[in-house]
Amino acid sequence: MDPRQAKNKVGNSADRAAQQAADHPVVLILARSGFVVLGVLHILIGWIAIRIATGSGTEEASNSGALQAIAEAPGGQVMLWVAAVALAALGLWRLSQLFTGEELKDKAKGAVMAVVYFALALTTSTFARGGSSSDGDTASDVTATVLAQPAGMALVILAGAIVLGVGLFSIYRGATRSFKKDLEARAGAGNTGSAIVAAGVAGYVARGIAFAILGGLIIWGAWTNDPEKASGLDMALRTLGEQPAGAIALIVVGVGLALYGLYSIARARYIRM
Repeated sequence: MDPRQAKNKVGNSADRAAQQAADHPVVLILARSGFVVLGVLHILIGWIAIRIATGSGTEEASNSGALQAIAEAPGGQVMLWVAAVALAALGLWRLSQLFTGEELKDKAKGAVMAVVYFALALTTSTFARGGSSSDGDTASDVTATVLAQPAGMALVILAGAIVLGVGLFSIYRGATRSFKKDLEARAGAGNTGSAIVAAGVAGYVARGIAFAILGGLIIWGAWTNDPEKASGLDMALRTLGEQPAGAIALIVVGVGLALYGLYSIARARYIRM
């Protein structure tokens, strides 16, 4: 057999194995549950943001803050173990797009989101074991380490620009309702409830605003050589709240993040997998 044919045969076998693993009913059920977990986290982050805006909360408005809130609830650690498994399954499903995605952008998106979900699953397992972490401390430590390297400023500015771009694209998705195709692919065009769409619009715009601010802070932190400015989502939301009429803006964004959480829970049912 020609070496290239043998290589292609092995590659095709690996692709089929990856697809079979990702398509296993248990993996798909858990992956859909992963969207529910993301929804719950966004609802909690939104609630924390509202509490910060009203001066009644000191929690961290981030995934870590939301996970800490779950850990402190009755049966929280058990729920966190279930959430960690669901997020890992969601990461596995995203990873399968490297082998099954027809377009390069699908493969790239699958790879990036797989890393995000696996990292979140790892963080969730840390809280499930009784530990804790801070998104803000992690972000500032990583930024400081990168800034200390040759061309570190350029790399951090590039990272900030990417986060800013993600935020602007999220706003675009919400404003144009382009996210509807993810839902209608399974539900059937036009069958997606108007309430779900409205939650998606508000949610994508709110997330976009938060990530756009975060991207700007990362860039500013690199430019001023101040890693503390790049301290994650919590810092971005608190920065918004410190602006003129910031409390109102933060409440609006907090509500939007909570609505994105409701959209994500609905997405668990409707997204094509």
